[in-house]
Formats: sequence, C-alpha cells, structure tokens
Amino acid sequence: MEEKLKMLCEKITKETQERLKKSNLDCQVNLDHAICRYEIGKKYVKINDKTSGKYMVEISSENIYGIKAYGVIHKGHYYGNLDSINNYFWGEFRAIKI
Repeated sequence: MEEKLKMLCEKITKETQERLKKSNLDCQVNLDHAICRYEIGKKYVKINDKTSGKYMVEISSENIYGIKAYGVIHKGHYYGNLDSINNYFWGEFRAIKI
C-alpha cells in the first residue's frame, strides 16, 4: 500500500505543478505548496499538500475520498481507489475523472 500512496502523491504533485506552470502561477512558493505528502493513521491515510488536507484513503478498502474538514472524510466525494489513480487528473483542486 505504501508504494501506491507514494505513486498517488507523486502524481498529485506532478500534475498540480504542471497546471501551475501552464497558468503562469509557477513561483517557487506555489510549487513548494503543491508538494504532496501522506500520513498513515489507524483507519485512514491523510493526503496533504504543504499546509492543508486534500484527500483521505480508507486503509481497509484503499478507496480515495475528498474531505469535509481536515481529518473528516466526505463519502460523497469518491475518487476511485489506489489501483485506479490513472483514471483521474489530480492537478486541479479536486480530482477530475478522465
């Protein structure tokens, strides 16, 4: 699972930084802010950019969800699972199904 999480974070970082460059918003602060990290908890993995939460992954099912607030999952915002990350574009504020 950790390898899949690393792949997801790398994909989010890469696609977000590409979007920033295309929009001419690629100052160093924005590029640094777009770097994605993860924190493993008991039930969920938090996917964060530099200062805020973006997604949460349910450990038992590997499903990816949006968040209502930091650490609060939003089951209405479902973005597939860790095996289907290539079916989404992760560079916007929310993932977009391709």
